[in-house]
Amino acid sequence: MSLSKDIALRVGLAARELPDTDAVRLLAVLADAIGLPPTARSLSTLTVKTLKAASNGEFADMDNAAIKSALACLKGEIDISADPLPEIEAYVEGDMPGSIRVACASNKGEKLDGHFGSCQRFLIYQLTQDEMRLVDIRAVDEAQAEGDKNAYRASLIDDCQLLFIASIGGPAAAKVVRAGVHPIKKPDAGDARDELAALQSRIGPKAPPWLAKVLGQSPEERIRFEQEANA
Repeated sequence: MSLSKDIALRVGLAARELPDTDAVRLLAVLADAIGLPPTARSLSTLTVKTLKAASNGEFADMDNAAIKSALACLKGEIDISADPLPEIEAYVEGDMPGSIRVACASNKGEKLDGHFGSCQRFLIYQLTQDEMRLVDIRAVDEAQAEGDKNAYRASLIDDCQLLFIASIGGPAAAKVVRAGVHPIKKPDAGDARDELAALQSRIGPKAPPWLAKVLGQSPEERIRFEQEANA
């Protein structure tokens, strides 16, 4: 089967939007849904429902957000040239006392749009209540996974306290937690900085218990702050 460069690119980009999916797996589902070879016209007819029903429900359990992102790629609605990578900001350990480090799974620009098992990179931010810096961009190289893709991906972010992710499966989440990182699903997120700004508003002495734990506040501090808040 021969694919045009445009269709091959669409399939490759769409596969990256789907957890634990490569182009071969996606093509097998497309074969059942619209037949092979896929064309721009046949791809334009796809819907979330038809893609999730194809191949005896191969993608039935995937998040609708992931399917919609994949469909946008398959239909040629994504312009990858419009999303250049953001610039890394200068940071030296100790620059931001009391800060936390947050990883955001991303495929395009500075979007929080990646799924743990298929995202192209992790955007790494250093965050305080008043300041935010993009301190690193860590590309995913599956060739280094050595058979355990989830463990490899978790190792890329094991110096972070939080992970913002469009979706993540149970086994992968266990690997992330084991690495000391708290995963948070954001299936409908857009710009990474918008989500991080919302997080900033919750950093402080009255942070919710899960965030207070991430920030390193002792149980005594958390109880005291809760008592003061309820006084």
